[in-house]
Amino acid sequence: MTDRVSDPVVRRIYANLARLIGGKAAAGVISLLYMIIAARALGPADYGVLILVHTFAMTVGGIIEFPGWHAIVRYGAEALEARDHDRLGRLLRFAGAVELAGGALAVATAAVLGPMLGARLGWSPVAVGFAVPYSLAVLASIRATPAGYLQLSGRFDLLGWHTVAAPLVRLAGAIIAAALDAGLHGFLVAWLFAALAEWASLWAIGLWVARRELGAIPLRGSIRGVTQENDGIWRFMIGANADVTFSELAGRIAPLVIGWVSGATAVGFFSLAQRVTTVLAVPAQVLGQATYAELARLIAAGGHGAPLRQALRKSIVIAFAAALPVVLLLVLFGRQIAVSIGGPAYAGAAGLLLWLTAARAALLVGPSASAALVALGRPALSVAANMGTALATLPLLPLLLWRFGLAGAGLHALVQSLAASTLLLLFVARASGERDRKVQLR
Repeated sequence: MTDRVSDPVVRRIYANLARLIGGKAAAGVISLLYMIIAARALGPADYGVLILVHTFAMTVGGIIEFPGWHAIVRYGAEALEARDHDRLGRLLRFAGAVELAGGALAVATAAVLGPMLGARLGWSPVAVGFAVPYSLAVLASIRATPAGYLQLSGRFDLLGWHTVAAPLVRLAGAIIAAALDAGLHGFLVAWLFAALAEWASLWAIGLWVARRELGAIPLRGSIRGVTQENDGIWRFMIGANADVTFSELAGRIAPLVIGWVSGATAVGFFSLAQRVTTVLAVPAQVLGQATYAELARLIAAGGHGAPLRQALRKSIVIAFAAALPVVLLLVLFGRQIAVSIGGPAYAGAAGLLLWLTAARAALLVGPSASAALVALGRPALSVAANMGTALATLPLLPLLLWRFGLAGAGLHALVQSLAASTLLLLFVARASGERDRKVQLR
């Protein structure tokens, strides 16, 4: 019985993954190209400053923004199951209004804090002077509402290909900046335009699909009654938002801490190693998105703990199978890869590359496990795992940097990944077991 229930879900997860992975693969290749151009044109120090400025904007946005895509998928699945398009329209308007208000606050905060803190974080005078305009790059992360609706609608093909928008603009900008010898300022402008393109294009796609599928349901109008017809939506959104924030917080803060302790050149090495190993995380992150939508539908249709656990196990196996060839490649040829991408000046990133490869591999279970907890209505458990490990291990980062140099950043990443993955799996087992017991008592 369990197999018959979960197998269709697993098949849809495979299909969603296939739709997403094409765009992610293309974006990965394009990202590698613009990184090569930027790393070679700027050198480790200015490339590190570029990363510090962008990371600062994304960190401020990540802390203050209030994305609602989890709520759209979860409560939207219930609305679709009941064929209540009016409820879905109100839900979309509510989530969009909340997210855009949080985004405006995030942009304003980045504009104020950037000039004040930039120099202390290792920014050059050119970067500090461009801090206020670059605060608009925060908008790149203010796009969860259309992303959630596209997931709910099964338009993973559009989500996948949207991921190409920002890398394409960034690549074009990097080529122009390098050709004109525009230096750090030119690359900052290119990165800003790419962020704006990422934001505007997904909202445009989401609005286009919504107008086609929702027909006469107005996208503007009242949101009255949203909290009543979506029981616990505020609590759910706060929990899911905290989960997203803290799951990404350590990765975003790490370059800022490295810049503060070790300088911009160390950030350049770290960024190159992190970018190369990102190829390991992408399939797991995409799989987490694809898994969440299907697990939410499974639970909305009456699915319970055992089918969910089986689907999750298969999802994790897929993530490890997809990552294994890349892990072997990075372990065997890490130094050659670092030098071929950034040039001889980046040979110092080779050792860190091995540490980050191990950390990325240890965290492969994370996106799917977090998706399962959120689908079960227990985002707080995912928050506890991600937030707890991020906050508990973050004080170790400067200590490890002072003791072991740049290798300390890799060791910190590995410790944090192992702790987070272990807690996530334990929490999924507990939450799904509780669901089984509740069903048996009915």
